[in-house]
Order: sequence, then structure tokens, then C-alpha cells
Amino acid sequence: MDLSGYSIPAFYFYYNRRCCTIKELQINEEIRDREVRLIDVDGAQLGILPIKKALDISIEKRLDLVKIAPTANPPVCKVMDYGKYKYELAKREKEAKKNQRIINVKEIRLTPNIEDHDLNVKAKRALEFLKSGDKVKVSVRFRGREMGHTEIGKEVLSNFSKLIEEAGTVEKAAKLEGRNMVMHLTPKTE
Repeated sequence: MDLSGYSIPAFYFYYNRRCCTIKELQINEEIRDREVRLIDVDGAQLGILPIKKALDISIEKRLDLVKIAPTANPPVCKVMDYGKYKYELAKREKEAKKNQRIINVKEIRLTPNIEDHDLNVKAKRALEFLKSGDKVKVSVRFRGREMGHTEIGKEVLSNFSKLIEEAGTVEKAAKLEGRNMVMHLTPKTE
């Protein structure tokens, strides 16, 4: 963007307005209010001061003036190290993300005419998923004339749920959705 034709104050105004929309907090010269309620580094309230005085205090302490409550009347600003604040905030978010457990939904597909041994193999696999904390979606796919005998699929799903009842419970019972009959299982909680 060519700003050669603009005077310095116009460029400064453009730069400040643009920065305010990108960041979530306004700092130092970006704060445009006349008066602010100032909080010191240690949390002590210094009262309502003009913005120039608040900026002088923050410069004197070699820290940033950060607007933390823009909707208050007058807005609340705090003297703090903004870089350190952003770093600690990112660190807390990373720690929270590390501690959360992501639950995946694994799918197992069956057919209405599945043999007992194949059903047992699929049930073992579902038990592994449930013991690792994942949810399992079991679906029976009907093709052609099998659509006329959906009760067989329901029977297969009930046998499947009996095989895995030690590690999981039925969250959503068997339901026909188009050409598939679907059942959802969740791990048992101790």
C-alpha cells in the first residue's frame, strides 16, 4: 500500500485503526479514551486518571498499558508486560489442550448374513476401541432383497451388543437409516 501522499498523522491513524481490529486488546497508544481506571502491576487501584498520566506511569515502569475492560465506564486499564501476558495465556491454552481427552467415533460394518466367527472378531475389535475410550458406531448394510428382512439385521446388532456388554453400553439403539441399520456404543464408566 502506497502511503507517500499521506501526511504522518493520517498514516498513524490508519495504522492504529488497523491494529485495533487485528488484536483483541488495545495497548499503549492504541487506547483512545480520555480517562481510564488504572490498575497497577501488583493489582492496586490507582483511580481514574487521564490517559496521558496513565501512559506516563506505564513508561516510567517500562511496561505496557493494556485495556482489559473496554466496556466499563471509564474503561479499565492495567500496567503489565504484554508480551509475558500473551506468552502465559498461550501456555495455559496449550496445557488445557494437552489435558483434554479427544473421543473418536470408530465404525464397524456388518452384514445381515455374517457368520458367528466373523461377528466375534468384529466384537473383539469393538472391545479394543471401547477399552481405549472411543465410541463405536456399528452399522449393518442391507443390499438388494435384504431390505425386506431388516429384522435379521436387528438380531445381528442385538447379538453384537451382548458380546460387548462387559466394556460398553448401547447409547443409541438400533435404528434404520436408509439402507443401513445403525447402533451407537459408549465405553462403560466405572
